[in-house]
Amino acid sequence: MEDAQHPGPRRPVPFSALLPFFSITFAVAWGLIGFYILYPETATARFGEISGSHPVFFLATWAPAISAFMAVFFFAGLAGVRAFLSRLLIWRQSAGWVAFILIGLPSVFIVGSLIKGGPVLAPMPPDGAGAMVAILFMMLFLGPIEEIGWRGVAQPLLQRHMAPIWAGLLIGAVWGIWHLPAFALAGTVFGGWSFWPFFIGNVTLGVLVTPILNRGRGSLLWPMLFHWQLINPFWPDAQPWDTWILVAVAFVVIWWNRDSMFTCKSAVTDVIPRMGNGELEQAK
Repeated sequence: MEDAQHPGPRRPVPFSALLPFFSITFAVAWGLIGFYILYPETATARFGEISGSHPVFFLATWAPAISAFMAVFFFAGLAGVRAFLSRLLIWRQSAGWVAFILIGLPSVFIVGSLIKGGPVLAPMPPDGAGAMVAILFMMLFLGPIEEIGWRGVAQPLLQRHMAPIWAGLLIGAVWGIWHLPAFALAGTVFGGWSFWPFFIGNVTLGVLVTPILNRGRGSLLWPMLFHWQLINPFWPDAQPWDTWILVAVAFVVIWWNRDSMFTCKSAVTDVIPRMGNGELEQAK
């Protein structure tokens, strides 16, 4: 049956996929991290001490992507997964959002750091710039992979039934709560942070990345680059000023994009590019 608001070929991934997507996302991440929280000695003996570079931590971080691929494969098979991955190759984006990602976000961290009397850039580790670059590329395969799930599956599905602003706020809140167990882990960056400023930051980021996704016509490339900038080790520690600056920026973005943020007219609502009935049958 075709979507009444968006006529055309039937969508391979239905709105009903949202509940199992969230369930699997939480089950994988909370299950892995919860094992370390509830049984630290057993977990450490079996898998080693947890850290931000530990394979278990990576696997927990990849939970939204794992859930996304499972949903796409279940409803559309390998053909659907290939089509879904093509969203990584959509590179067209407005110059304003490109500048925001490449220049605006670093400026937020630099300004926030300067306000609190910190440096312009993060201090170099004892091993020098090479070690920092290595961390930078490691981060590319950590947080940005989450976007395959949050912006790849959850946001388009929600935007079928609510305006982008509400979808962004909801995913931002879920995104923040999803991180909660990590705050009980010593040995990771979350162990030294306060949850509520982080939660407010996640909700804010969920709003900011929404027009980036929709303006990029569903591109996953730009949300992933956006996320990568947020964890770029070269940018200085600007807490809590970076959060408050981003909250102010979010209000400006909402007002500036009010015509598209409060209506579904230009919202991305397809998880994978449209597939005709013949393609759907082949995929299954």
